[in-house]
Amino acid sequence: MPQLPSLRRVTTSLVLATGLASAVNAQSSSKKPIEVDGTSFALNGNNVSYRFHVDNTTGDLIGDHFGGPVEGDTIEAEIGPVQGWVDLIGRVRRELPDLGRGDFRTPAVQIRQSEGYTVSEFQYQSHTVVDGKPALNGLPSTFGKDADVSTLIVHLYDNYSSVSADLSYSIFPKYDAIVRSVNITNKGKGNITVERLASFSVDLPWGEYDLIELKGDWAREGMRVRRKVDFGTQGFGSTTGYSSHLHNPFLSLVSRTTTESHGEAYGFSLVYTGSFAAEVEKSSQGLTRAMLGLNPSQLSWPLGPGESLQSPECVATFSNTGIGGMSRKLHSLYRQHLIKSKYATETRPVLLNSWEGLGFNYNASTIYRLAQQSAELGAKLFVLDDGWFGVKHPRITDNAGLGDWEVNPKRFPDGLKALVDKVTDLSVGNSSTKLKFGLWFEPEMVNPNSSLYEEHPDWALHAGKYPRTLTRNQLVLNVALPEVQDFIVDAVSNILNSTNIGYVKWDNNRGIHETPAPYTDHQYMLGMYKVFARLTEKFPDVIWEGCASGGGRFDPGVLQYFPQIWTSDDTDAVERIHIQFGTSLAYPPSAMGAHVSATPNSQSGRNETIEFRAHVAMMGGSFGLELDPAHMPAQDKAKVPDLIKLAEKVNPIVVKGDMWRLNLPEESDYPAALFVSSDGKDAVLFYFQLKPTINNYWPVVRLQGLDAGAMYKVDGNQTVSGATLMNRGVSYQFDAGYSSKVVFFEKQ
Repeated sequence: MPQLPSLRRVTTSLVLATGLASAVNAQSSSKKPIEVDGTSFALNGNNVSYRFHVDNTTGDLIGDHFGGPVEGDTIEAEIGPVQGWVDLIGRVRRELPDLGRGDFRTPAVQIRQSEGYTVSEFQYQSHTVVDGKPALNGLPSTFGKDADVSTLIVHLYDNYSSVSADLSYSIFPKYDAIVRSVNITNKGKGNITVERLASFSVDLPWGEYDLIELKGDWAREGMRVRRKVDFGTQGFGSTTGYSSHLHNPFLSLVSRTTTESHGEAYGFSLVYTGSFAAEVEKSSQGLTRAMLGLNPSQLSWPLGPGESLQSPECVATFSNTGIGGMSRKLHSLYRQHLIKSKYATETRPVLLNSWEGLGFNYNASTIYRLAQQSAELGAKLFVLDDGWFGVKHPRITDNAGLGDWEVNPKRFPDGLKALVDKVTDLSVGNSSTKLKFGLWFEPEMVNPNSSLYEEHPDWALHAGKYPRTLTRNQLVLNVALPEVQDFIVDAVSNILNSTNIGYVKWDNNRGIHETPAPYTDHQYMLGMYKVFARLTEKFPDVIWEGCASGGGRFDPGVLQYFPQIWTSDDTDAVERIHIQFGTSLAYPPSAMGAHVSATPNSQSGRNETIEFRAHVAMMGGSFGLELDPAHMPAQDKAKVPDLIKLAEKVNPIVVKGDMWRLNLPEESDYPAALFVSSDGKDAVLFYFQLKPTINNYWPVVRLQGLDAGAMYKVDGNQTVSGATLMNRGVSYQFDAGYSSKVVFFEKQ
């Protein structure tokens, strides 16, 4: 075996560079968000440090630290002597790992050059520091003022292929969040193809980690999975064309001992709605690489001379206060710096949606009757779901009409405006408040039985002569086409301009199958974002709700434009506890749509009290009813007005406050969550019993997030100290299985 050359000089330069980056913090008692010392870089949050440097020999970007705040010099072991097949490049922590030069770990970028080979060698060229944060061209992205966020752009260049890579790092200090994206530009004369591009790639030091993700399927989204990170690769993603029910574009790496409230946790959240890939690899050297970005099986993006590919951005946050701390940072960041809607931090009107109550079986008088009953119960918004449109091909089942966005004249002989005028003239309860009207759309889809498909069959996604696969009797429009984008915007605008509509439910009920090219998926996303931007800017007063057979597109990309998303088509309350707790790992409860449906539940067949169903739904920012009041038991119907009042009391705390998951439903029969208002003055506890307890002591739940030195009035009665509530906890008796408590705490 030949003797490998000594790498002590290279290793020493790495150690010195690490010391330089460390010394940056020692030079200033008040750390700036971004500090640069030569070619060493430090991004500083309130409780996070992210540091890397340029290796003086190779020009490669080398990671130094991602975790709690560090200052001064660090003690680093030398790397070497290097023996075996894994050279130095495979033993260091790299910021943009490439393919083909000895790093055998999964690459973050892979480019097929015009000659056919896939070798890249990006080297540091220069950097730029800017106040604030530039928006991404054509993609949703976080935003903030100069005081909120700062951005470092590192410019890399491959001298052999004339390809540049700009790495953009933005730091939101208040949320300990680093947001990264990558822009690849072909500056050569030939054509290249980007085969793989991760938005964020980070190598964590030797350690024992667990991976947490959200898996699922239709009607069981957001299922929390925690598993050990072991040697080799493991990951997940979506090839459905969308972020999907199956896996969410979020992953977390946590220390083996980390819990909800203790220990270190990293969260990575991709601001994107299309197919994605999340990959974690523990190398032979014990380093753990995590990356999140575009799915390489649906990319192969061609770049001609002068053309660029911008990756979506990925948000990475660090918490030393457990998984819950990580979640709360993401929640606050997304409410304040991702969701553009004016309703991001506003309370939402209680609604009643027609779907589970009526399905397709209705006419104008039926809908008006349902709206009347909605107003009598105290709902502020009535939503007409699927089935209102289609002239030549009326939408009376799910096999026709999609694409023909004109009101069905047989169902509504006086037109949509006449119905909306009557509904919005209804008074809510005994108040002067008038009922608002909302409408369902599925504009990205088309039924073969439609006038649109008869006129434009070429607008449906297809792959040459291959059959066009139907799912739910429908096809997917190619929203990458400008003419399709214009059609959707015009069709929806025509309806919204025709009458007083205050809410839109935007649905999407199938994945993408046949496409003409791998890169069509990303082209589709860019087109879809254009449509979302045009419509939400045109109608800023409309409450837009995203939906994709429930939570099939519950992702940060959609949240940029829509302040809320229908969390799941599964409205069973017990199932919803799991779904909503899981979804809250990455997403603020303010963004969750949650409704009370009929019992027995249509999916599970389970019977639950009206109080239990309502209390679960109140944990979502958009609370509503999904039933026909005419078929409710009289005793349940009588309770609804008071439950709506309770939901309206809770809603400001849920929408604007912080969520503390106290007991997880997968670990306890007594799941519990506490919401604390943004000013800390009010808190509300949601406490549930799933299984009946017979002849047993009632469990205690300890609260979190309160002021230990303050006194709190509990439900307007007993006064208890914050320390007692958090250290001793509270205990309540439950009458039976599927029982619940909602308890208010007011700081004195």
